[in-house]
Amino acid sequence: MDWDRLRVFYHVAEAGSFTKAGEQLNLSQSAVSRQISALEESLKVSLFHRHARGLLVTEQGDLLYRTAREVYGKIAMAEAKLTDSKQRPDGHLTVTATTGFSIIWLMPRIVDFMDRYPEISISMRIEDGELDLSMREADVGIRLSRPTQPDLIQRHLMTIHFHFFASPHYLKAWGTPKTLQDLEKHRMIMYDNGPLKSVVSPDWLPRAFGEDRPQRQPALTVNSMLGMRRAVESGLGIAILPDYVIEGSERKVKLDIEAPLPTAEAYFVYPEEQRNSARITAFRDFLLEKVAATRF
Repeated sequence: MDWDRLRVFYHVAEAGSFTKAGEQLNLSQSAVSRQISALEESLKVSLFHRHARGLLVTEQGDLLYRTAREVYGKIAMAEAKLTDSKQRPDGHLTVTATTGFSIIWLMPRIVDFMDRYPEISISMRIEDGELDLSMREADVGIRLSRPTQPDLIQRHLMTIHFHFFASPHYLKAWGTPKTLQDLEKHRMIMYDNGPLKSVVSPDWLPRAFGEDRPQRQPALTVNSMLGMRRAVESGLGIAILPDYVIEGSERKVKLDIEAPLPTAEAYFVYPEEQRNSARITAFRDFLLEKVAATRF
């Protein structure tokens, strides 16, 4: 199997789009499409269902995707071991990330990094706003959108998918919505952090319902994804949440509602002058390993 085509396939499956994958690989949309077509022809299987909203992997495509994720995870592990063999990373690392991502996804995993690299100490700067890495407010950051600063090195970590979630208690009392229009009868919980825009800010509801629908207002707005998770678990209403936010929660139900749900791209970023930092390289490869082992 051609490795270059497999690499392109992996990025397309992650992004769900030829265009987004091309941006990550610095290839044109047509070049990415040709690589996928050539791979499908060589394997004599269809790897994607193509539709107006994007791409979905087929059953055969999902098998190849899971294998590719495992390969990428092992490569990341090998890179970390090679780094260790040249220079044992040590020192202090300041990491910044958003509140929900830090507390729910990163914290339970970071203990493995500290066990692997006991010579590295870590400071977590949990901020929903963006710290200025070029001013050394932090060494590295995990951003949930593509960084705009030109002097930052960026590595795509994952595509974050959003879904509707509610608690079993709420659905028992209010019923289970089947369509977007059904949500007009339900209590909606939305994210609102003032000037910090989000893909699920309160104006998502009117845009999703369209001009011919009532201008829906959320029953509750919260300026924290973690707070939204707690509101869902408490049976307050229905929320649009990233899959990672609800990870590990037993008091939730994912609702299968056809709607133009958003996605977000997570990036690992650090200043250009830190390119050769062993501790940053080790942390980056550790994150890629953990992402490869996580099913979003």
